[in-house]
Parts: sequence; C-alpha cells; structure tokens
Amino acid sequence: MYRRFRTRSIWHEMNRIQREMDKMFTAATPRRTAAGYPPINVWADEDRALITAEIPGVDKNDLEINVTGDTLALSGERKLDKVPEGVRYHRKERSSGKFKREIQLPYTVDVKKVKATFKNGVLEVALPRVEAEKPKRIAVKAG
Repeated sequence: MYRRFRTRSIWHEMNRIQREMDKMFTAATPRRTAAGYPPINVWADEDRALITAEIPGVDKNDLEINVTGDTLALSGERKLDKVPEGVRYHRKERSSGKFKREIQLPYTVDVKKVKATFKNGVLEVALPRVEAEKPKRIAVKAG
C-alpha cells in the first residue's frame, strides 16, 4: 500500500517561520527585570527608609522625586548621546528616554525631612518616618 503525504499549507509554514523569528528576536533582545528601570534598593528600619537607584548618564536636573504619604515617585529622562552627523551606530545597548518608578514604602514619610543626593550616577533618597507612627516602647510596671 502506498502512503499519502500531505503537503503543509503555506499558512502553516508562515506560522512556523514567524515562531522561529520570534525566538531569534527574543534571544537577541536585552532582558529587563520585572522591577523595571531604574534598578533600586530599599532599606528600612524603625526610623527611616533609604532608597538607592542606579541612574548613570542622567543629569540631576532631569530627575523628579515626589513623596505622597507612603509612596515615592521617581521620574526622569536619560537623553540620547550626541553623535556627529553622518555617523552610524555599530552597537547600541544603552537605552534612552523617559522613565518612572513608584515605590510603596513600609510606612508614611515625613515629607519635610526627605533628603536626596545624587553622586556618580547613584541617587540616594532618605525618607524619615512620621514621628507619630514610630513604635513607642511601653514600660510595664509591677503590680
């Protein structure tokens, strides 16, 4: 007996090529973490929270920091490199453009005492806790 071989449709083949191309582009694209940009670290104790963010290539005048209650909003823009006319990129891995991150803090912040410093591409924001929310030690008296 003879077996009949079915030829695949052109659409099936186009779908296969599309999947292969998707795999190729996914493998070649730099991956960002779910946390987003800029990468941050957050430390907290009973008195304050401290946030550091890596933002190399950003001018401090292009940064905006807003604190509302227990939320810090960090936004800014990393501008494109200035390249001479007629020059083409050989490789371009550094991103540019606007960014925004919102970080929920473990407690309400005293907005009047927030301090931010920016040095060597690292932003550091000190966020003191509202005095009324700080834990109070209660002395127990013997009866």
